[in-house]
Amino acid sequence: MTADPLEKVRKTNQCFSDFCDGALTLSHDLAVHSIPVPGRPDKPLLIDPRDVPRRSINTTEGRAILAHAIAHIEFNAINLALDAAYRFRNMPQDYYKDWLTVAKEEAYHYALMCDYLALNGYQYGDYSAHNGLWEMALKTDKSCLKRMALVPRVLEARGLDVTPGMIKKLRKVNDEELINRLEIIYQEEIGHVAIGSRWFYYACDQQQLDPRTTFLELLNQENVKNAISGPFDEWARLQAGFSKEEMSDLRLLDAGYNT
Repeated sequence: MTADPLEKVRKTNQCFSDFCDGALTLSHDLAVHSIPVPGRPDKPLLIDPRDVPRRSINTTEGRAILAHAIAHIEFNAINLALDAAYRFRNMPQDYYKDWLTVAKEEAYHYALMCDYLALNGYQYGDYSAHNGLWEMALKTDKSCLKRMALVPRVLEARGLDVTPGMIKKLRKVNDEELINRLEIIYQEEIGHVAIGSRWFYYACDQQQLDPRTTFLELLNQENVKNAISGPFDEWARLQAGFSKEEMSDLRLLDAGYNT
C-alpha cells in the first residue's frame, strides 16, 4: 500500500532480504483482503489504454514515452508480485520466495527505467498511463490458478513477444542506454513467466486438471484477445515454461482472433 515509488522499491528489497534471512514467518490463518487500489502516487494520471500517448522512437521524447510506459508496467508488476505472495495461502515455501524474488527484480526494472528517464530530463508521472494490469489482478484474486495463468503467462508473456522488436527499432537510432536496460528486463522476465508457469502447473496438478486444456479454456473465457497477438517469441516462451503444444494452441487462437 506504499504510495511513494522509491519507498515501495526500498520496502520491497527489505521484504525480500528479511524473508531470506528468516526474519519473516508465514501465517496461513489471517484473513485475505481484496485490494481494489494498491498504493500508487498521484501521477501518472490513469486513462483508457486507447488514449495513452504514443510517439515515434526517432525522438528523445518518443523514447521517453516508451520508457515511461515500461516504468509504469514495472511499477504495477511490483504490486502484482507482492500480491501473489500475500493473497494465496497454503502454498509451498518456494512459492513465496519465488514471488518475492519477482517483486525485487520488478523493483530493479522500475529503477532502471526511472534512471533512463532522469538521464533524459523526465520522470515517472510525466505522462498518463492505464490500469490494465491491476484490473486483471482483481479479476483473478480468488484463484491462484487463474492468477498464474492470466498474469504471468498472458500479460507478462506479451512483453516477451514485443521486446525484441522494440530493441531492433532502437538499434536503428543507436539508443544503447535504453537497449541495455531492455535486454536486462527481457532476460529476467523470461524467469518471471517461468515462475508463473511453474505454479500454474502446480495448481493444475493439485486440482487434477490438464494444464494445456485448462489454459486454453481460460484464454477463451476471459477477455484477453488484445494480449494474444502474434508473432510470438517462441524461443522465450519455451524457456518460460510453455510447451510446444501450447504454442500451437496460441497460434491457432491468434489466427481465429484475426480472421
